[in-house]
Amino acid sequence: MPAADNKALVIAFYEQAFNDHQPEEAAAAHLGETYTQHNPEAQDSPQAFVGYVHWLRGQFPELRLDIKRAVAEGDLVVTHSNLHLKPGDRGMAVADFWRLADGKIVEHWDVIQEVPEKSANDNTMF
Repeated sequence: MPAADNKALVIAFYEQAFNDHQPEEAAAAHLGETYTQHNPEAQDSPQAFVGYVHWLRGQFPELRLDIKRAVAEGDLVVTHSNLHLKPGDRGMAVADFWRLADGKIVEHWDVIQEVPEKSANDNTMF
């Protein structure tokens, strides 16, 4: 698939799973038969992804993911997002790295940092 299609697929998947509260549908439509997870808090497999989203939403029912940008090259897509666990919080800056094969997401890495109250500069994290 072209990089632009991969980017659109990842954004649709992420929005559907987290903001539309449809992790089962998102996993069925967009994850490969195998899904390798590099986040140490999550297990491999599409079923494990669905369980993780349900667990996270159980902890934080008003969770919201705001995708700020996405970049794609070949079979890799990178998203930069602000993950809000509760309305009004500063949230967490999240960089996700997705690898696709045959039009499906098959591998995921992420880096997560809390958005601090104070910054040494006037720039935002987004």
